[in-house]
Amino acid sequence: MNSRFSRIIAGTMNWGSWDKKFSTSEMSNIINVCVENKITTFDHAAIYGDYTTEADFGKAFKASKIDREKVQFISKCGILYAPKDTTGIKQYESSKESMIKSVDASLNNLQTDYLDALLIHRPNPLMHPEEIAEAVSQLKKDGKILDFGVSNFTASQTELLRSKVDVNYNQIQFSATHFEAMTDGSLDYMQIHGIQPMAWNPLGTVFREDTRQTRDLKKLMARLVEKYEIGSDMILLAWILKHPANIIPLAGTVNTARLQNIHKATEMYLEQEDWFAIWSESMGHRID
Repeated sequence: MNSRFSRIIAGTMNWGSWDKKFSTSEMSNIINVCVENKITTFDHAAIYGDYTTEADFGKAFKASKIDREKVQFISKCGILYAPKDTTGIKQYESSKESMIKSVDASLNNLQTDYLDALLIHRPNPLMHPEEIAEAVSQLKKDGKILDFGVSNFTASQTELLRSKVDVNYNQIQFSATHFEAMTDGSLDYMQIHGIQPMAWNPLGTVFREDTRQTRDLKKLMARLVEKYEIGSDMILLAWILKHPANIIPLAGTVNTARLQNIHKATEMYLEQEDWFAIWSESMGHRID
């Protein structure tokens, strides 16, 4: 399975108003650090930063002076936020009209002519596969998107969509602490059908929660850090990268030192015994 994307993708969800609130120059600097360290793909969604982060990124990318052909932009559509100070309800929306409108807005905000891939952000119980197929066909014909995929779709939801349109990506939650896609058939399905998996939150809850699971994993990580002489976050990424489904992790870090070292995860060889040790500690028992 060959991918047009870098082996690790930069996730931009927290770059803007939802968290870091980067200035244009700060964001431009992070973009340059990413590209200099082999992270050339940037993952967006229309809703990030309450519909503001793509525009912030677009300004920063323009300021970076980086050639558009040297990077890849992914964006997601299909979630509608109600305007603030209203009683509106958050909804999913996947009509042809809304998809095209969302892509046009993303292109305008990102200051680009095309997306390397468009993903439907969440599965919509009211989606009509035929209408989605029409939208994708039109967007490809117009040169506005090069490829299409989904995000957070189950195997059956993906199969429903695949009955009408090619689905080449699925961005899912996957990590050492959230490995269900490996055991419920999701990754098997993607491998069978040549669908490229992407993993959001690839470090899971290891550094964010204090549970039996995370404590056990941290103890193991301490030993592996000493063995491999590399950071525990890199080991957790290498654990994902070792899976034969060729999963691409989305790195949310904006720490310059981490970004400068993150490629080491793609280069290290995680021994099979250690791969299974991480899985066993996460499960809380050894494999049967």
